[in-house]
Amino acid sequence: RMLSHNMTWISYPSHSLDSSIKIEDLIASQNVISRFMHCYIAFFVPTGLIAGIFILTIFIKNLQHNLKKLDTFLFYFTISNIVMILFSFTVITRPGYLMATYLGCGVLSFFFNVSYFNSQYLLILMLLAFLLNRFPSSTAVMTKAIQRPLLCVGFVLACAFCISLVVVSLLGTDNYHKVTNCQLDPLFALPEYEIIKFSFGFGIPLFFQIFCFILFFVKEAQPEAPTLKKNVQTYLAVLTITITMFACRLFYNIMILSRTTLKIHKSIGTPKNELMMNIAEIVLFSESCISLIFILSLHKPYQAGILKI
Repeated sequence: RMLSHNMTWISYPSHSLDSSIKIEDLIASQNVISRFMHCYIAFFVPTGLIAGIFILTIFIKNLQHNLKKLDTFLFYFTISNIVMILFSFTVITRPGYLMATYLGCGVLSFFFNVSYFNSQYLLILMLLAFLLNRFPSSTAVMTKAIQRPLLCVGFVLACAFCISLVVVSLLGTDNYHKVTNCQLDPLFALPEYEIIKFSFGFGIPLFFQIFCFILFFVKEAQPEAPTLKKNVQTYLAVLTITITMFACRLFYNIMILSRTTLKIHKSIGTPKNELMMNIAEIVLFSESCISLIFILSLHKPYQAGILKI
């Protein structure tokens, strides 16, 4: 019954025939969106892609050495973020939108969500790896699992794939052959789409991240805890990535939930609502670029690799 909800009434304020929307507000909103898009494409995209390429190159060059598990997780995290940056090229059309069929937009949204969830869950995996590296677990299963990074990455990817299937199924099946304005999080999605994406893409991962940090600080406060001097740069890299991802995705998810509220009240919103959603989307993509820069500049093996290059 959920899949049969009719969302054909919804449209972007910039494409609406609603006479209550002022032209001045619309023009001002589109100018701001356009400037944000040009700034992101000109500065963040090249910097993020260059940082990502350097990270992948250094990792491949260091394969003959005894790499740490965290380096392997950072490698796959980098790939996931590069894919996110590639998806961000969809914002080039702003303040307009891509034109695609409902089905094509759903397929695009699916692969975007796989990358979105994957990078979030890989961060949790990195936090666990760092925690278990400093404070080995007494649980044999947990220790063995972390010792096999490829298995862990495969499990994370499988989880991201399954959750993306669930999320995309909430786009509905009506008018799949018709052409519409397409965003990576489609406007025509059912309200449940945003709620589930918030839960599995931000709420639940945030709980695990907070749990990891609490556990880390509790164990670090114990007198017998090993010194952090050798791992301080790795700790700073992971901490900085976590804070960056939290800040950017918090704003994005607030806007996602705001859009859900409008849908529930059968409202298309105002040009300001559309502006904030577009800014949130660009901020989300900027986070992928910034995270790659932090990995390259803060993680010691990559610092050494850059100097060699």
